[in-house]
Amino acid sequence: MRIGINTLFLVPSDVGGTEVYLRETLKAMAALASGDTLVVFTNRENDDLLRADLAAFPQVEFHQLPCQAATRPLRILVEQCLLPFTARNVRVDVLWSPGYTAPAVCFSPQAVTVCDLQYKSYPEDMGWLERTALDVLVQIACRCCQAVLTISEFSRQEVIRYDFAKAAKVHATLLGVSNDFAQNWPEDQAENILRRLGVHRPFLLCVAHSYPHKNIDKLIEAFALLQGEIPHQLVLVGKGRRGEEAVRKSLLKITQPERVLRLQGLSEQELRTLYQAAEMFVLPSTYEGFGLPVIEALQVGLPVVTVQAASLPEVGGKAAFYVPEPEPKLLAEKISEVLRLPQQELRRLAEQGQKWASTFTWVRTAAQTLQVLRSIAKPQS
Repeated sequence: MRIGINTLFLVPSDVGGTEVYLRETLKAMAALASGDTLVVFTNRENDDLLRADLAAFPQVEFHQLPCQAATRPLRILVEQCLLPFTARNVRVDVLWSPGYTAPAVCFSPQAVTVCDLQYKSYPEDMGWLERTALDVLVQIACRCCQAVLTISEFSRQEVIRYDFAKAAKVHATLLGVSNDFAQNWPEDQAENILRRLGVHRPFLLCVAHSYPHKNIDKLIEAFALLQGEIPHQLVLVGKGRRGEEAVRKSLLKITQPERVLRLQGLSEQELRTLYQAAEMFVLPSTYEGFGLPVIEALQVGLPVVTVQAASLPEVGGKAAFYVPEPEPKLLAEKISEVLRLPQQELRRLAEQGQKWASTFTWVRTAAQTLQVLRSIAKPQS
């Protein structure tokens, strides 16, 4: 089977968890589908990156299309008009679009991944025009494709609830976490990375862009309530988004602003070092299609505090600690409660979290994706 993969949406280091999902699933899929050919349609920004990722797999072929994903109108035009004919010319049996949108007309069966419908629940995260255009394109994709993939059961129910697709063609394919994510760097190397980043132990870690629903401002306010009781630094990793004004106001409540460190554009090694060196991971988000940072934190044995909302209980299971809503006082109380746990209990929880995280694998994600794609592929002539 010739499996087409539409990666035109991907701007490296810009789309967060969706990039991790695509790249890790592709690598696992290439390893599993040894008898198939993966036909990857790339853009000018991601072609080199994906070629490097998949260099070890001879059954992968690449076709770079003339667009840059950062120029969204052109990317959509190429996806709608040029991609279907290119896919037909190279004879794909099925086309998978992992980034929410897909061609309205295609000469082969299609599947699309809708990671979440965040813009429906949190319209303030986007401008009106961007939100309206995305809504139209996602609805078209869900109706034109023979299968819709989601990354959690929560997201699957969202697609069904908003009537984007009937239940029978919506499939949940949960994400994974790499086994080597918890691989420790040599201590001197880790210390050098922390020093270069300006990180001081002990510290609390949060990995999230500052969209309003991520509630970074409320985490900062919770830290303001705790700063006189704990010696920790608060390390926030993520880009500034539409919640920046609230974040700026919350930072004014910190009496020792040097104890809040904001970082972005980190390398994979730097990010992993932060996970491994942190004392706790906190994600106060109220909407996640999956919540990949939660499973990454559990994989390295961190206690996780998050919110009983959206997909987060599905991903954190019994291994995470939850607050009913991300109010600063509730967050502060839960963080303080976990920090006071005996070391023996923390070690037990770390083992429990790592065992739970080990059930989330990219091999499973890839296998489930391949199963769906094979079920809708046109018969080979």
